[in-house]
Formats: sequence, structure tokens, C-alpha cells
Amino acid sequence: MLHWTIYLLIPLALASVAGVLILGLANLAAGGSPQRSQKLMQLRVLFQCGAVILVVITIYAMRH
Repeated sequence: MLHWTIYLLIPLALASVAGVLILGLANLAAGGSPQRSQKLMQLRVLFQCGAVILVVITIYAMRH
């Protein structure tokens, strides 16, 4: 399981965080809807939390 997590899930989680962040910043810079920017930033926080949890689980699994 560890290889699958390291080589697939973690990069996917990090890419999703970066993608949502870029979409939110682009919407903000273009003067888009503040509600859309808020939803994108909330989604980024959710994805970021998931990415951190995956990294912590991976580190824990590598130690044991």
C-alpha cells in the first residue's frame, strides 16, 4: 500500500490542492464572483487537509 500512496495518491492530492488554488486566484484576479472564490478556497482547505493526512499516514507507515 505504501508505494501506491507515495507514487499516486500524494501527488494527486498535491496537484488537486494546487489546481483549486490556481482556479481560486484566477477567479479573484479576474474580478469573478466572491461566492465562487469563497467556495474554491473552502475546497482548497478540504483538499489540503486530505493531503496532510495522507502525508502523515505515509510517514507513520514508513516508520513501522
